[in-house]
Amino acid sequence: MFGKKKDKPQIDKEQLELIQNAQRRIKQKKRLYTHFVIFLIGSVLLIAANIGLGIGKEIRPFDQDWFVFVVILWLVLLVYHFINVFVFNKFMGKDWEQNQLDKLVAEQKIRIEKIKSELKKEAPHIAESEVYNEELKAKTKHSELTIIAAAGENDAIGKDNQLVWNLADDMKRFKELTSGHHIIMGRKTFESFPKPLPNRTHVVISRQDDYQVPEGVIKVNSLEAALDIAENDSQPFIIGGGEIYELSMEYADKIELTRVHADFEADTFFPKIDKTVWKEIENTFHKKDSEHAYEFSFITYIKK
Repeated sequence: MFGKKKDKPQIDKEQLELIQNAQRRIKQKKRLYTHFVIFLIGSVLLIAANIGLGIGKEIRPFDQDWFVFVVILWLVLLVYHFINVFVFNKFMGKDWEQNQLDKLVAEQKIRIEKIKSELKKEAPHIAESEVYNEELKAKTKHSELTIIAAAGENDAIGKDNQLVWNLADDMKRFKELTSGHHIIMGRKTFESFPKPLPNRTHVVISRQDDYQVPEGVIKVNSLEAALDIAENDSQPFIIGGGEIYELSMEYADKIELTRVHADFEADTFFPKIDKTVWKEIENTFHKKDSEHAYEFSFITYIKK
């Protein structure tokens, strides 16, 4: 008796409009069908009245029975009715179609604004992405990683863990450039020094976990770790040996190279400098003299 009332199904405005248009369309077709049936019956009756009953036999416009003109005129009206239903009055009509198009455009605009709003909300998360951080790091980079080396014309840099020449100006330049900075090197290069060089922070790369270094020298197990150690240095230097030079080419911004103009027998070599990657910006030539057994040039490259 006091049961729960059944919820009436809700029909939104668009659904109601579709139903009303469908009902109107059915009525239009019914009227056309009724018109067609009446036309057939009426035509038969007109013909029977004229021929069978002789009604209006004396009326013959253009020497034709009068019913012929009546049937033709009626047929024209029927064709017009047909065209009006199936051509001029489509299912929904032009006004309805334009209204639906306007609604669709409006809905798309709302969706676009919603997407824009969501993108704005997501922007901080996008900013935390790895790609963004790499770009930001490149833009804010304040450290200039420099490779410093001396190499012969055949790229020789040493033999038996020793230099194969002794150029006073080269050693002087090395000291001037690297003083006050981090110098990154491999284990063998470090062991070629009688003792750590003064006024420089030594970072030694070694894969040996138990490798011992003097106090004040930093030991790491990879080039990447060494670069992290020197990240606050405005110009850390890579000073060798051959394998470390090869690995650091990817990370370096500058090369300070002493090119010794002779070929040497060696077991360690400097990597080839790719001129499509590196641009020479300075070249100072030095002749050989009493303190320099070979001609050489100080050459500076920067990454393009």
